[in-house]
Amino acid sequence: MADGRTAPTVGQMVLGMRLRDLREAAGRSFAEAAAALSVNATTVRRMEKAEVGLKPPYVEKLLKTYGIPENEITAFLELVDEANQPGWWQGFRDVLPSWFSLYVSLEGEASLIRAYEPHCVHGLLQTEDYARALLRTGFPNAADEELDRRVALRMERQELLRRDDAPRLWVLLEEQVVRRHVGAPHVMRAQIDRLIECAALPHVTVQVIPFASGAHPAMFGPFQLFRFEIPELPDIVYAENLSGAVYYDERRDTAVYLEALDRMGAQAAPAQRTEALLGEIRKEF
Repeated sequence: MADGRTAPTVGQMVLGMRLRDLREAAGRSFAEAAAALSVNATTVRRMEKAEVGLKPPYVEKLLKTYGIPENEITAFLELVDEANQPGWWQGFRDVLPSWFSLYVSLEGEASLIRAYEPHCVHGLLQTEDYARALLRTGFPNAADEELDRRVALRMERQELLRRDDAPRLWVLLEEQVVRRHVGAPHVMRAQIDRLIECAALPHVTVQVIPFASGAHPAMFGPFQLFRFEIPELPDIVYAENLSGAVYYDERRDTAVYLEALDRMGAQAAPAQRTEALLGEIRKEF
């Protein structure tokens, strides 16, 4: 990010959208809003997209320009202060790439997370030993201290499943995920036990897509769909590749991924069979 942040917080994204809505409701153009701040129109656009931090003096000036009452300005500025507080994950900036820090922010605010994982167990469901073995493969030259930090970050993310307001998590795993050896056999046995344990939680659904189910519409790579209770936020899809990730929030894009998830869910083994299926695979390790 241009101002040194790893990525915007969800709060900053929402407030940026609200600033856009207020500007449009006031009938002000980007140029008119920018003139009030003595900046160029690009700066206002970036504020509304949360591509730069929300500076309270700038926000206050914009709100006055849009004719917002003083008491509402005060309340909005309080939200800005709250949104500008660094997320817990920023303490891991040394091992957290900027393209993934937005993911962690979205993950923490989502009410529903739907994921397709063709290669490895979902990060929120990994054991520490499995995560360490996986990360050691992904970062073969990392020092032990760096690896410890990466594992700690992954384990910290899992705390959200223990919250009273934990999101609904629905994960589709290819059968190869639970058959692929990651670490020693005892690591895989413990990992499968963790999957069985998590699948029994009321807010977690785990489905396995058997080899025998054949081709399906998402045989390209892992992705996740986030849904929020925050009205301003649309569904957001995160699609990862070897060197980064892409985020989609346009309805025409997210609808394609949502349809794929629905179709794969119908092809996968029913969630009621997950424990038995995983139990049989566990015997192979």
